[in-house]
Amino acid sequence: MGISMNLVPYLVGDLHISAAKSATMVTNFMGTLNLLGLLGGFLADAKLSRYVTVAISAAITSLGVILLTVATTIPSMRPPPCDEYRRQHHECIEANGRQLALLYVALYTIALGCGGIKSNVSSFGSDQFDVTDPKEENAMIFFISRFYFGISIGSLFGVIVLVYIQDNIGRGLGYGISAATMVIALAVLLCGTPWYRFKRPQGSPLTILWRVLFLALKKRNQSYPSHPSLLNDYENRRVPYTKRFKCLDKAAVLDDDCAANTNKNKPCVVSTVTQVEEVKMVLKLLPIWSTCILFWTIYSQMNTFTIHQATAMHRTVGSFVIPAGSFSAFLVITILLFTSLNEKVFVPLARKLTHNVQGITCLQRIGIGLILSMAAMVGAAIVEKERRQRAIQKEIKQSAFWLFIQFFLVGCGEAFAYVGQLEFFIREAPDRMKSMSTGLFLSTISMGFFVSSLLVYIVDHATKKSWLRTNLNKGKLNNFYWLLAALGFINLLVFLILASRHEYRTHLPIKPESREEELKSLNNEMIEDVEKKASIQSLKNIEP
Repeated sequence: MGISMNLVPYLVGDLHISAAKSATMVTNFMGTLNLLGLLGGFLADAKLSRYVTVAISAAITSLGVILLTVATTIPSMRPPPCDEYRRQHHECIEANGRQLALLYVALYTIALGCGGIKSNVSSFGSDQFDVTDPKEENAMIFFISRFYFGISIGSLFGVIVLVYIQDNIGRGLGYGISAATMVIALAVLLCGTPWYRFKRPQGSPLTILWRVLFLALKKRNQSYPSHPSLLNDYENRRVPYTKRFKCLDKAAVLDDDCAANTNKNKPCVVSTVTQVEEVKMVLKLLPIWSTCILFWTIYSQMNTFTIHQATAMHRTVGSFVIPAGSFSAFLVITILLFTSLNEKVFVPLARKLTHNVQGITCLQRIGIGLILSMAAMVGAAIVEKERRQRAIQKEIKQSAFWLFIQFFLVGCGEAFAYVGQLEFFIREAPDRMKSMSTGLFLSTISMGFFVSSLLVYIVDHATKKSWLRTNLNKGKLNNFYWLLAALGFINLLVFLILASRHEYRTHLPIKPESREEELKSLNNEMIEDVEKKASIQSLKNIEP
């Protein structure tokens, strides 16, 4: 956070890169960082384990931040300084490829390391809890909230202390502190090794995914068995059988080639019911995944154009000038506040009203986050229009504290959406694919940043660079915010439809039964049900 939140002012002010290009550089960096979470999740689930992946990734991140410190400290890595007059007339010399090379290497080394951390550290934390134990399940919910609270505390330190150091003392010192804290974090992780619960990697989840899809396609012309219990390894399934995506069941059909017992255990010939159901679980995540992307597109504006807005507004309190990047503290403080309120107020209240252990379901949290993000863009558009009119007509700089509106609404939204999305992807994914599912969650953030870059490109060309200008007074940034609000409304409608159709995963342990045992059990349940009804009816007939 200490890097991303204050990167646009450095790119625009020190490297003389245009606002639109700077925003694209930052969103591409953040998008790649989160997209690499998929790679980190794959490596952890397939080969390395979550613990080892986090440790290696932390070391890579430390190296990246050290390189960034060097890149921003060496004077030859920056173009000549530019005064305000030349800046207003777009006469500043932009940083060349050689000067940007080390910066890019540093940023994408950080992206590689952070991707491995972000996709595994929360899953590794959830591995410490047994979700079949009600007490430990409640403890995991508490852990996820505290986990995000810890992230927010670090973010608050980054946007207040580190941003101030970067702007007023030196970028090198600010990033050097970030590198030192990363090394300390790695040491803390290693110190806890004797007390962790470890889960061994269970093989590549991608192999299972493509194999089930391939076999289902290969056997598409075969008929379904008369009962699911006739599917391969049904009696040893580790997850409940479901009827959704029934076409995938054909991957577990025992045809003539699989009649021999020796072929039943060959994964390239036939899949098990467990493997098919795990693929179904992943496919069920994708509709919700697609509707989460736009939230992070809106969030990315807090890293880019909102910070650029702050540079054009009145930021002085007494004789102290607040760094533009430090205004994102409003975002982090709001997240901290609402994360605590969620835990202490909203969730206990919701538990009493809904009689649900979770209180607010993860999809409800995501929905609230989408509504708040849409409202944030409406507020941002109104504030920017007012700021621009005051600057042009009255030549008065509006107070940067008006940005609190969009920071507050996006922060509230993130407190709901981040925890909701993280919990959704961890809970609903197969156990062997937890890191991959966390990577899938991070890919929504990644795609959100990439969609932001795409929208900036499209808008910049469609409007002939009339909306997004380095000099905000000559642009129409408020129209861009209105566009995001409209897209957010459409996305919300799609989410509500998809969420209403989603079936939550059953986490209760099941006892696999043969078809005969199932019928016997069902018969016993029917007899018990009839007896209960008869008993109730007899009680009703008793005169008081």
